[in-house]
Amino acid sequence: MCHAIGPRGASPLKIAPPFRTLHERYPVETLAEAFAEGIQTGHPSMPQFRLDSAEITDLIAYLKSLESAGP
Repeated sequence: MCHAIGPRGASPLKIAPPFRTLHERYPVETLAEAFAEGIQTGHPSMPQFRLDSAEITDLIAYLKSLESAGP
């Protein structure tokens, strides 16, 4: 509910980067370990979460599909 998850549009929460731009900040493949360990951030509005291996595989594939979709 914070990040834009599609190929267009702004994130509902201004400080949350759209998923389609994550590859500009991080190599998407390297995020798998962070998803498995649980994402923790420095701002209080983002909840901590942890994904199981199937969810990680699906999320990485989705992020990769956004990366290759381009602008």
